[in-house]
Amino acid sequence: MKSFASDNTSRVHPKIMESIVNANLDNAKSYGYDEYTLRAENKFKELFGEDIDVYFVYNGTAANVLGLSSMINTYNAIICSEWAHINTDECGAPEKNIGCKIISIPSSDGKIKTEDISKYLFAIGIEHHSQPKVISITQSTELGTVYTKEEIKDIADFAHKNNMYLHMDGARIANAACCLNLDVKEFTKDAGVDVLSFGGTKNGMMFGEAVLFFNKKLSEGFKYRRKQYMQLHSKMRYISVQFETLLSDELYIKNAKNANEMAKYLEVRLREIPNIAITQRVEANAIFASLPREVIDKLLEKYYFYIWNEDKNEVRWMTSFDTTKEEIDEFVEDIKKIIK
Repeated sequence: MKSFASDNTSRVHPKIMESIVNANLDNAKSYGYDEYTLRAENKFKELFGEDIDVYFVYNGTAANVLGLSSMINTYNAIICSEWAHINTDECGAPEKNIGCKIISIPSSDGKIKTEDISKYLFAIGIEHHSQPKVISITQSTELGTVYTKEEIKDIADFAHKNNMYLHMDGARIANAACCLNLDVKEFTKDAGVDVLSFGGTKNGMMFGEAVLFFNKKLSEGFKYRRKQYMQLHSKMRYISVQFETLLSDELYIKNAKNANEMAKYLEVRLREIPNIAITQRVEANAIFASLPREVIDKLLEKYYFYIWNEDKNEVRWMTSFDTTKEEIDEFVEDIKKIIK
């Protein structure tokens, strides 16, 4: 069954799989004291500069929760979009593990603005209310849209002016970079992001994410926090070597570029079909569309994907580094056959 459900369902990129096999040819030091981890950290420093701290973890939920936990106390609050992964898809992990409150802001496109955030700052200094301390944004968003560099800088400046921090969930950070045609540093570190979850799993890796601290004072004690949260991989090299490979020869950009291009191609092909309405801007590697329910049900017999909104018959189709035009053409032709 072909999947358009998520870039999590894609294969591991062959070069990354090969790197894992090669890392398995001999012994190596454990807990990140190996040569692979050092090289992977240096790859990140080539991208973002030497003045950062880099930590590897297993998955995106851990990257987000651990990154946020370094910025916040239990009496604080995190402000994010209602669609944010930390609000909808992490099973309450931030609340349980950090013990803080999440304030979610309604959003039609997955993005939030300073004017949306400002109304939640009235309680600063009042002990009866959770104290807003972190703004968390997702790049690209859960609705497939992308923040511009200027939008991110505006939020970062607003956060810092109000004694807050800016966290970025970058599970699909490379897809955003391709959309913006910018170096990742320009719309993260240079724009004022304090802590970044840098995604690997959705972009060709088997497993592994990175937590990057641009505000290095926030990383104090993080290695102990990572251990307490059960995210210190003893055989760290199997995460690190994947990042080393992903960040070499711009593989992370090449992977994301194909995913984005295939989403755009799918959008073009879908617009040939009058019964389908594209419901969000196609900026990264996600297509949101509304179509008749009977068509959705028939498609689900052959393809794996998610119904996003039952009431609106809205679905989400995702493309990946390994999606091909031939697969999309077959998918679109199947839709046309069903609608006929």
